[in-house]
Amino acid sequence: MPKYVIERDLSGAEDLSAQELQEISAKSCSVIQGMDPTIQWNQSFITGNKIYCEYIAENEAQLREHADKGNFPITHVAEVKAIIDPTSAE
Repeated sequence: MPKYVIERDLSGAEDLSAQELQEISAKSCSVIQGMDPTIQWNQSFITGNKIYCEYIAENEAQLREHADKGNFPITHVAEVKAIIDPTSAE
């Protein structure tokens, strides 16, 4: 199944408290539980004014449905075509 990276613009993302991040995480998990079980959230990275989220899903439409139901912003969705890491150099 395809893997995706979602870029979300969120002013002040780096200033979100642990409590706020927990609430966002719980909301995302709750939305996913009510959806087709083929969507999976792997992890997210919080930066200055953005959140980058890694998902596995059948298609981009599932990701947009999740965002709509959870009221999560989506700035850009990109399908991951390959993954490299230091072991790729071997």
